[in-house]
Amino acid sequence: MRFIDVFAGCGGLSLGLLKAGCRGVAAIEKNPMAFETLRHNLIDGKRYRFEWPDWLPKEAMSCEQFISDYKTQISELAGTVDLMVGGPPCQGFSTAGRRNPADPRNKMAEQYLELVKIVRPNYIVIENVSGFNSKFNEEKKTSAADEKYIKKSYAEYISEELTRLGYKVSRGKINCASFGVPQNRHRYLIICSKQELKENLFEELIKSAVQFRQSKGLNPDHPVTVHDAIADLETDSKQRIPSTDSPAKGFWEIEYKAPDILSPYLKIMRDGFSGIPNSLRLPNHKVETIVQFIKFRQASEPGKSLSKKSRDALGLKKHAITVLARNFPSPTITTLPDDIIHYSEPRILTARETARIQSFPDWFEFTGKYTTGGKARKLDCPRYTQIGNAVPPLLSEAIGQMLLARKKEEQTYLEQAAAAKS
Repeated sequence: MRFIDVFAGCGGLSLGLLKAGCRGVAAIEKNPMAFETLRHNLIDGKRYRFEWPDWLPKEAMSCEQFISDYKTQISELAGTVDLMVGGPPCQGFSTAGRRNPADPRNKMAEQYLELVKIVRPNYIVIENVSGFNSKFNEEKKTSAADEKYIKKSYAEYISEELTRLGYKVSRGKINCASFGVPQNRHRYLIICSKQELKENLFEELIKSAVQFRQSKGLNPDHPVTVHDAIADLETDSKQRIPSTDSPAKGFWEIEYKAPDILSPYLKIMRDGFSGIPNSLRLPNHKVETIVQFIKFRQASEPGKSLSKKSRDALGLKKHAITVLARNFPSPTITTLPDDIIHYSEPRILTARETARIQSFPDWFEFTGKYTTGGKARKLDCPRYTQIGNAVPPLLSEAIGQMLLARKKEEQTYLEQAAAAKS
């Protein structure tokens, strides 16, 4: 199954599909920092490599630029691409932010539709935040062009457009924890097929969750916890060494040694890797910040966002902050590292810990700076942002396996039908 990944980010969706046995044709990502991580691991990587076309530069570009500069070459791909996937930027839909129908990032989904019209893939998968299926507030409409997003959700709009293009559309919300991700990350999926299938592909994916976890050696009756995911990265009793995987000086990281006995989830994360994962840099908190984190733990219920009453009492202006519950999945990993506090240590998580909770294996290396601030936030995509924006690879691997099984069944049916006619 050959696929194109649009709005690919650092490669979470692509990684899962490649692990499932799909073949990558191209990946389009606008941000140079995110694209560099993708290129490093999956385009010029040691474990997986896209079958990259000679005519396409290995560089960051927007979906709009991809279509305008290479429309002739893209048209030649029509009929050779089985699957097109993508997670259009979701800030305009997110209920955690300011939901704005005029947010220009919303319109990127329409570029995705334009690419569908050219490539005409057999299958389509669109992933977004759960707010993707919520209608915008009438008061936030800024122009007549926003009318269609007020009267219906963006998911409804895109689904109707795909139906007009001849696709059978299935959609709904999923929790990534159902597929072994140690995180209650609720997302909205649109899964489409050009074939007239009796089965609803979204429901097929939901039904596959238990079997998928079992195939990965995970307990189907219990979710993977944050302790399962990051216990070996705790700092207690571990030697600290200077961190050298970024230009910033004065940071430390643990001297990592993999446990002799790996838990089922850690086996997936180590993935046969015998080396030391990157992005282990520990935060360099001030003493007053550590004291504040200790107060957060005392004032909160682990696993639940600090209440408004507690935030007010602590003089905290931040909208949401959660101390992890050791024996439960994490809440949604975001692009802001200070949204979550470690379950047993007064600090934020390392980039590698957030990557573990997102189900990125240890061999996958994140590149670029760790964080950014000020005006650069609108332009940069540092490691924490790359990880927080990603589709968990375990979820995309489950999607890939489901679609590969579906394609195999379709091929068998067509062969049998052809044999019956002859």
